[in-house]
Amino acid sequence: MGELRSHKITANRIAKKYNTAYISDKGVDIVIKKVKVEVETEGNVKSGMQQLKGCKGRVYIAGVNQKTVSEALEKTKNTTIGVMDNQGNIKKRSTRKL
Repeated sequence: MGELRSHKITANRIAKKYNTAYISDKGVDIVIKKVKVEVETEGNVKSGMQQLKGCKGRVYIAGVNQKTVSEALEKTKNTTIGVMDNQGNIKKRSTRKL
């Protein structure tokens, strides 16, 4: 299945906000110095969390819409994974050690 338009738009928007590039291969979507962001669509938050497993530094799931952000906030409770909205605004800070 091809990449969803909402995923691509969100990833590019966040990458631009943080002055970096969106990488659409198999790895983490956005890398900003010691921060990694995985953009996810509704129902895919768990796979995003798996993608970030083992990553060093601050890690975030970015939801493409409010429903996905709410899902991410619920699923990342009691974890070191942070959550961003589709504008790149932090809704829950990552507590993972740098």
